[in-house]
Amino acid sequence: MLIAITIDIDPVAFSLGPIAVRWYGLAYILAIVVALWSIRGYAARRGFSGDRFDGLVVACIAAGFIGGRLYYVVQDDPGGYLREPWRVFEVWRGGMAFFGAIFAVIITLAVVAYIRKWSIAALLDIAALFALVGQPIGRLGNVANGDILGPPTDLPWGVIYAHPDSFAPSSTTAYHPAMFYEIAANLVLLAILLPIRNRMAPGLFVLAYLALYATSQLIVFIWRSEPTVLFGLRQAQLTSIAVLLAVAAVLAIRAVRMRGRPPPGRVPGGT
Repeated sequence: MLIAITIDIDPVAFSLGPIAVRWYGLAYILAIVVALWSIRGYAARRGFSGDRFDGLVVACIAAGFIGGRLYYVVQDDPGGYLREPWRVFEVWRGGMAFFGAIFAVIITLAVVAYIRKWSIAALLDIAALFALVGQPIGRLGNVANGDILGPPTDLPWGVIYAHPDSFAPSSTTAYHPAMFYEIAANLVLLAILLPIRNRMAPGLFVLAYLALYATSQLIVFIWRSEPTVLFGLRQAQLTSIAVLLAVAAVLAIRAVRMRGRPPPGRVPGGT
């Protein structure tokens, strides 16, 4: 290998007495703040503002963190976490599965929509925009940690994590920078979906986001170092296939329900 990118970042940004404040946590906070700022107008146009909006945000952020962490624990090493259950709470060491956050937020919003008689389509579209904006920022925490890496590589954009406290297996080996691949995929999704967010019928924006995100994970996980689970595929790729099938099923049901309805402005039986 002639060229590699060396990253020498201490995962701890600074300390407040015995408390270590990590770049990983700061990236999540920044992602939440920017995403909330970005979606307020979009949410207000769909009838969600003020206390109605703030209450949903708190519930969804809590659900997202819990779901993301538990899904990671289940697919990573459930036996190890059962033997050492306190490790479940060590989120500063990395270990969040974004599909778990997505599923937890969908369930939370479905329950809220059912109880309050609110539009589930509108709620899910708002959540999708939040995820779309926040994901590439949150991934910066993975860059600082070195906890999303692919296999060793001799390509010129391979990354060497030189800091002894990074999560990289070796401080002298260059790896595929899978976290940068993730960020690039997130930015592509942002470029595609953000300009059309206001031109899509309720519920279609979240379906487009889920389909494109799942597709991106099928591709990006080719260069992730996680073990394969079935048919040479990794857990996230299998989840992506399930999500794509679910999106296709929802679109098919939607198409059946729309069939036979008169076009907008037409009266059934009219000429």
